[in-house]
Amino acid sequence: MPSIYQLKPAFQNLLRPLVKGLYRLGVTANMVTLGSMLVSVFVAIGIYFSVQSPHGSIWYFLLLPVWMLLRMACNAIDGMLAREFGQQSHLGAYLNELCDVISDSALYLCLIAFTLISHKLLFLFIFLAILAEYAGVMAPIIGAERRYDGPMGKSDRAFVISVLAVIIALSPTLQAKFQNIQIQQIDTVINGILLLSSVLLILTIFNRIRQGLLHHKD
Repeated sequence: MPSIYQLKPAFQNLLRPLVKGLYRLGVTANMVTLGSMLVSVFVAIGIYFSVQSPHGSIWYFLLLPVWMLLRMACNAIDGMLAREFGQQSHLGAYLNELCDVISDSALYLCLIAFTLISHKLLFLFIFLAILAEYAGVMAPIIGAERRYDGPMGKSDRAFVISVLAVIIALSPTLQAKFQNIQIQQIDTVINGILLLSSVLLILTIFNRIRQGLLHHKD
């Protein structure tokens, strides 16, 4: 099924000159992977405590889509360094999968700082996201390629979380500009998107299992 992940080749072509420059500087794929994870956790913690502080502002949530885009670039860069410059390793494979799950979970979880978001739906979304990645990683065990099937892959989830962050950050402005918009309506939209995304995650898990079984090698 369609996924933002399908845009990855074009995105990689844009980043190729930067990747070559990083390689000449001695930057490795594992360095990028670990660095991206550490920054993701730092950004998530920073957003959470900035919003929760007495003088905090939900405008800090706008940092989330900015970092999501930069992190997507980091994910493409570490993969290109590994494949195109002979840096693939067993350790790198572990780091690539584990760091992604840690980063995703942290960045999604920081939305809990917005008190009107449903904690249950957010935790469900995070749990299903982890299961979706696990379903993809399981494919090589039965002789198939690692699965990245949609409709709610990593890039799609980054887009959804970015949209939620923007809606949350702009919610006071929307209320001020449109007097007929109530905070409860914004709350319904946010949690509705989370619920729909969770349903799509279930479909993603099913697709990855099904495609893994269809393409396995005996």
